[in-house]
Amino acid sequence: MTDTPPDRLSLDPRSPYFKEELLRRGVGIRFNNVEKTNVEEYSVSEGWIKVAAGKSRDRFGQPMTIKLKGTVEPYYERAAEGDSEASDEGADDK
Repeated sequence: MTDTPPDRLSLDPRSPYFKEELLRRGVGIRFNNVEKTNVEEYSVSEGWIKVAAGKSRDRFGQPMTIKLKGTVEPYYERAAEGDSEASDEGADDK
């Protein structure tokens, strides 16, 4: 795995942009230099995120979303499982 998250990623298992193995690592989003924890889907190249619109649901029970446009900066919260060198380097600094 690379250290750069994909250009587009979704939390919805029905989406073609859903990647469970990447989501297990934890993907954080900085949107316009502000941490966002409620992002349902994002696209870096198109410059948008989709966030839940309160507690409202559509007729199928899925959360209603709003598309916000701006600068999207995804990052991984944890190193890849096979990347033990990166975790060992941080342990030596203590």
